[in-house]
Amino acid sequence: MTATMPPKPEPFVHPALFYRSDAEYLEGLVPFVTDGLDAGQPVAISVPGPQGRLLTDALGPAAERVHLLDMTVAGRNPGRIIAGVLRRFADRHRDRHVRIIGEPIWPGRSATEYPACAQHEALINAAFTGRDVTIVCPYDVAGLEASVLADARQTHPLLWEGEQRYPSADYAPDDVVARYNEPFQHTGDAEVHLVATAADLSPARRRIADRARTLGLPAARIPDLELIATELAANSLQHAGAPCELRLWRENGEIVCEARDTGQLTDPLAGRRPAEGFSGRGLLLINDLADLVRTHTSAQGTTIRAYLRP
Repeated sequence: MTATMPPKPEPFVHPALFYRSDAEYLEGLVPFVTDGLDAGQPVAISVPGPQGRLLTDALGPAAERVHLLDMTVAGRNPGRIIAGVLRRFADRHRDRHVRIIGEPIWPGRSATEYPACAQHEALINAAFTGRDVTIVCPYDVAGLEASVLADARQTHPLLWEGEQRYPSADYAPDDVVARYNEPFQHTGDAEVHLVATAADLSPARRRIADRARTLGLPAARIPDLELIATELAANSLQHAGAPCELRLWRENGEIVCEARDTGQLTDPLAGRRPAEGFSGRGLLLINDLADLVRTHTSAQGTTIRAYLRP
């Protein structure tokens, strides 16, 4: 009789840390950092500024060996966190186990931002399957709504609370991605700029830029908007094989550029993972330039909204 070897455990670990105070925050994360450093593992911390200062003060001289980012800057758009924060660090250290603290959801995230945040947390699991990486995501129990914590239980296979470490009975990341694939409300009387062929790209880009100036977008951000509009329309022409309708308006102090086409976006990680060759660079660039990107896709078509803060 031949013995059957048990399957190797998944090397990727993705816990949510539920904390109720600064003390619980430090008790859960400082040992995670110092144990990694002692083992010679690369460690990155990407959390909101005040939390970063809290951790670096507690770590003392060890903080100099940690890669630190302010998540409110690097991850303001949740769509760029996987490629621009997590993968950028992990890919530099493929020969060793990597430890990352990432806090993309904090009190103060808007209702417009949150669906993209929840989808990001769910998609981390698909993006890092098989990778020798641990990503701990802290959640402020005192400051976040109960629904956010419920989503965290669905997007993280492991939960850390105080000294407890246990698997989440509610883990269902695909359900979260689908639930926040929300249809958008109508945009009122926003002008429509139809891009049916590549020849329409330049005129549409000029009209979008002119409209943005009248809506108060600073001159320094006009080139970003022009690139976003161009890539949105070109993506529709290339991948949907259909015309793109571009719209632009101001909403809650932000400039919103929207693209609609009749194609269906089947890869939820499109634009969120590092590009391979020339494939996927357009959506990746949009995520890099915009302050927020939201998407709704179905068999009837796809709408992508890119938000820019003046």
